[in-house]
Amino acid sequence: MLEILGNFRLWDVIDILIVAFIIYRIILLIRGTRAVQMLIGLVVILGLYIMSLRVGFFTLHWILNNFIASMILVIIVIFQDDIRRALTRVGRNPFISSSGDRLEKIEVIEAIVRACLGLVEKRVGALIVFERKTGLKDYIEKGVLIDGCIQKETIISIFQPTSPLHDGALIIQEGRIAAAACLLPLDTDMEVSSTFGTRHRCALSLSKETDAVVIIVSEERGTISLAIEGTIRWNLNEQVLRDTLLKLLPLGKGL
Repeated sequence: MLEILGNFRLWDVIDILIVAFIIYRIILLIRGTRAVQMLIGLVVILGLYIMSLRVGFFTLHWILNNFIASMILVIIVIFQDDIRRALTRVGRNPFISSSGDRLEKIEVIEAIVRACLGLVEKRVGALIVFERKTGLKDYIEKGVLIDGCIQKETIISIFQPTSPLHDGALIIQEGRIAAAACLLPLDTDMEVSSTFGTRHRCALSLSKETDAVVIIVSEERGTISLAIEGTIRWNLNEQVLRDTLLKLLPLGKGL
């Protein structure tokens, strides 16, 4: 060990830091996606391969050996969508978050705040969900995939009663509208006030299960509320909503 440490160079330290940074960024890119479950499956297969080699399961070892020999091709095929998405994100933000990320975040939040005010003015109900650390892939896949830019007009049009996407939640993932008409969980055993409507109950249920931030626009009351960690903040005005979103939504992730 002392001999290894004695031969350590500055370039070796830099090399290790670069590899650690790349691994860290990859984890951030795949977090909350199906790639995590697939990656766990590949780790299980690798574990079976090592076990078959040690125990002497020759047939199983032969099968897994041929599978692992083409592992790179398998990974590319399985993760092609995630790789495409990851490369796009790296192209938009190749390095650590900068002041440009903060400017983009402020613009996105401003568009959402304006959209909420527009919905209140029109007395149109809405559910807007922000993904944070906990992935919402299961809910996104059950909705109508959009993958569109966040704009005030887009959000308002989605929740218009005449829109086929108005019934359900809009989910924002990585600074884009991931999907609309998403069905959120509804905990029927949850003890809540009788004044809560279905939107508020769904928002509370999701905020209890995940760390998501959920905006609720009430068409009956003409108010804006926000659900987080199983609690609701009622009747937020424009400035409070803006400041709260800026505080709760991390820079470069979940926005």
